[in-house]
Amino acid sequence: MGIIICQSCDKTIAHYEEEKVTTLYAKCNSCSCSSNNQTQHKS
Repeated sequence: MGIIICQSCDKTIAHYEEEKVTTLYAKCNSCSCSSNNQTQHKS
C-alpha cells in the first residue's frame, strides 16, 4: 500500500496499491502550498 502526502500541509492526498509500503510527497490543490514559492517544512 502506498500513500501520497502533501509536502507542505502533511494532508493525505491519496492511497494507491503497491507491493511495498511507500510514501510519496506532492503538493495538494486545497492549501496555499500550490503556489510557486518554496515553502518551509514543519518540524
